[in-house]
Amino acid sequence: MNLRGICFYLGLFLFPIVFLSFINILYASYFDYFLSIEAYLITLSISLISAIGLYFYGRKAIKKIDFIEQLILIILVYFFAGFLISIPYYFNNFQISFVNAFFESISGLTATGFTIFENIKYLDPTLILWRSSSQWIGGLYFLIFLTLLFSNKTFNFKMTNLTFPGDSNFNSSENIKNHLLKLFIFYTSLSFIFLLLLSIADVRLFNSVNLGMTLISGGGFLPTDNLSNIISTNSQKTVLILMFFLSITNFYLIFNFFNRRVLLKSHKEDMYLFALIMILTLLILFNDLDILNLIISILSALANSGLTLITSDNNLGLYFLFITIVGGSLVSNSSGIKLARLYILLKIASSEIIKLVSPNSIINRTIFNSDSKINDDNIKISFLIFISFFLSLFILSSLLVIDDIGFERSFKLSILTLTNTVNSEMFNLQNFSFSKLLTSSKLVLITFMIIGKIELISIFLIIKRIFFKD
Repeated sequence: MNLRGICFYLGLFLFPIVFLSFINILYASYFDYFLSIEAYLITLSISLISAIGLYFYGRKAIKKIDFIEQLILIILVYFFAGFLISIPYYFNNFQISFVNAFFESISGLTATGFTIFENIKYLDPTLILWRSSSQWIGGLYFLIFLTLLFSNKTFNFKMTNLTFPGDSNFNSSENIKNHLLKLFIFYTSLSFIFLLLLSIADVRLFNSVNLGMTLISGGGFLPTDNLSNIISTNSQKTVLILMFFLSITNFYLIFNFFNRRVLLKSHKEDMYLFALIMILTLLILFNDLDILNLIISILSALANSGLTLITSDNNLGLYFLFITIVGGSLVSNSSGIKLARLYILLKIASSEIIKLVSPNSIINRTIFNSDSKINDDNIKISFLIFISFFLSLFILSSLLVIDDIGFERSFKLSILTLTNTVNSEMFNLQNFSFSKLLTSSKLVLITFMIIGKIELISIFLIIKRIFFKD
């Protein structure tokens, strides 16, 4: 195994934590939150030393790492970055345990949104900003994983090649550097656009910054206890709908729009996604809910965010849970099974039925009627991901039941964990207390929040590599 090569890239992934720590130090200094500075100075020092040490340790190593090594790198990024992000939580005035601090950091890094804090309004503003920025950096990490690592043709279980319209030729280090730079610039620019839209909608600046970072990452952390404390007017709701639209679609949709490429040809998955949103809305349109709140909830569920404006007395919890499983575009921060995979399963199943009725029929194997064709590997992977999702659901819900939280809540919580979606009033889980869970349950949730991002199949591949070498 190319350990030095893994360390080199791990060091690069830790440098953004240094930058975030520095930003929080500036924020705390400017607004006189001097009690908070020490925690961020510790984080800055440890992250800087770790990043530089790992970088120089692997600087002269062979930079090319195989797919299994890339998967190991991703897991190490989540755990190392999660450890660094947990430091300010551990040293805050709430005196929480390290397990709780690590739970909060992984929840932010995976954009899940589970929190051990019960009253967000009492948190230090620097810590609120830290929570939101952890989601932001986690969203950037995941997009890098999707477009660079999960596009690997050896084990393409994310299947991004079916809907990825960008340049996937990453053979040279120069191409990788250029792509990462473009990705960072565009992700940052879109974050500022979100901030501008919220500011125009007359949302308080502090809330706009935090909510913008949450929405672009598909996260669930809020700067207040409830979304209704930030979003109340119809204009604000309309802006929120637009931002959710952007977060569930292919990340390169806007990028290609500004590059004047043919969008319909490259983004047919997103066209189907928009059609699905209309169908899902029409199915419950006559429910006794505000239409804007309803659309926000559907988009939030598809984006695997979970933020909502509807109250807990709704009877649509299972409906929204189903939508979270569907998820958004393949190249987005949403973490469900994904629309494209369900499309493949439904299309192949219907094709097999047609073959039984009419054996001489010609079957169209294109995905979303585009130029990309569904091959046998895509079909196998789709079924494997489908099975692994429900296997993960069974394992996680069985382990959570031991904590005596009840079958219904453990089942709902398992779905939300695997889709990296926050527990909210939309699912009637808004009052769930993660701080009261057993330590074993928190560790299990931490593990499956990461598995929800990288898929259970990646764990099997790593185990196969370690214990069943060719």
